[in-house]
Amino acid sequence: MGVGKVLSDVKPYLAMILLQVGFAGMYVVAVASLKRGMSHFVLVVYRNLVATAVIAPFALWFERSVRPKMTLTIFFKIMGLAILEPVLDQNLYYMGAKLTSAGFASALINILPAVTFVMALIMRMEKVRLRSVHSQAKIVGTLLTVAGAVLMVLYHGPVVPFPWSRGGHHDGAAAAAAGQQGAGWLNGTIMIVAACVCWSGFFVLQSNTLQSYPAELSLTTLICLMGSLMSGAVALVAERRDTSVWVIGFDTRLFTAVYAGIVCSGVAYYVQGIVSRQRGPVFVTAFNPLCMIITALMGSIILKEEINLGSVIGAVIIVVGLYALIWGKSKDNVNQVADASSGGSKGGAAAELPITSAQPNGNGKHELGNGHGHVFDVETPATNGHY
Repeated sequence: MGVGKVLSDVKPYLAMILLQVGFAGMYVVAVASLKRGMSHFVLVVYRNLVATAVIAPFALWFERSVRPKMTLTIFFKIMGLAILEPVLDQNLYYMGAKLTSAGFASALINILPAVTFVMALIMRMEKVRLRSVHSQAKIVGTLLTVAGAVLMVLYHGPVVPFPWSRGGHHDGAAAAAAGQQGAGWLNGTIMIVAACVCWSGFFVLQSNTLQSYPAELSLTTLICLMGSLMSGAVALVAERRDTSVWVIGFDTRLFTAVYAGIVCSGVAYYVQGIVSRQRGPVFVTAFNPLCMIITALMGSIILKEEINLGSVIGAVIIVVGLYALIWGKSKDNVNQVADASSGGSKGGAAAELPITSAQPNGNGKHELGNGHGHVFDVETPATNGHY
C-alpha cells in the first residue's frame, strides 16, 4: 500500500520530466530543419496530422464507452484550443526560434509558468492570500521570472565558452550571432513571448475544458485534427507562391514532423491533460527549466549555438523565481490532498492514471472512477462566465 502510494505520487513528476526531455529534442531538430529551409507553416500542418493519425485509434478504442457527448460549448472550446496551440503558439515559436536560437527560445519560454499563474489567477483557478507566505512566494516568483526574461532581452554580454564548442562554429551560430545584433533577434524575442502567452492560455482553457469533457485522448485527437485543418488553411495562404515547400523526403524534415507530432503534440497533450486535471495548469508548466538546460547543451553540441552571459544570468533568475512559485504551489497540493482524504478517498487511489469514467451525480460534482472500483466525488469549480 505504501509503495503504491509513492508510485502514484511520483507519476506526475516522472511524466513531466520525460515530457521535457521530449520537448528539448524537438526544439533542437526543429530549429535545425527550419534553418535549412523548411517552412514552419508546413511543419505545423504535418506535425498535427501525424499526431491525429497516431492518437485517434487509441481514443476510439480506449474511450469508446466514456466519451462525453459533444455540445456546442465544448466544440467552441476545442476550436479555441486549436487556435491557441497548433495555429498561433507553434507558428510563433518556430518563427521566433528560427530568428534567435534553440537555446535562447527554450530559456525565454520559462516565463510560461508565471504567465499561466497570472491567467489562472484572473480566471479564479488560483488563490492568493497576501498574508500567506506561500502566496507571497507565488507573487515574488512571478516577478523574478518576468525580471529574468527582461534581462535576457536587454543584456547579451560575452559568449560563454563550452569545451565542446571550441575550434570553430557552425554557420547557424554565426547567423544567430549576426541576427542578435539586428532587428531579427528582437522580432524573434517578441514572437516567443507571444507564443508563451498563447501556450499559457491553452493550458488554462485545457484545464477548464477537461472539467466538462474528461476524455484526454479524444480531446487530444480533436485538438490536433482541428489544428491541422486551421493551420493547413493558414499554410495554403502563406505559402501559395511556392508549393514545393510541401514536398519533404526521408530526411530531417520528415523526422522533425513525425517526432514533433507523436511526442510533442499527441503524447504531450494527453499527458498534460491528465496532470493538469490532477495538479492544475501551473504545475504542468513548472518543469520547463529542465528542458532549457537539455536544449542549451544539445544546441551547443549539435547546432554549435553560442550562449551569451545575459542568457545564463537571466535563466538563473527565471529558475529561482520559478521554484519560488512551485514552493508556493506546494501548499495548494497539500490542501487538495487533505480535501480528497476528507472526502473518503483511499490511499493514493486519487492519483492513479488514467481516469476512465466521469459521470455527474446531480450534486454539482462528478463521480470519477479509475477502473479499479474506486469512485471519488470531485467538486467542479464555477467558471464565472469564463470560456
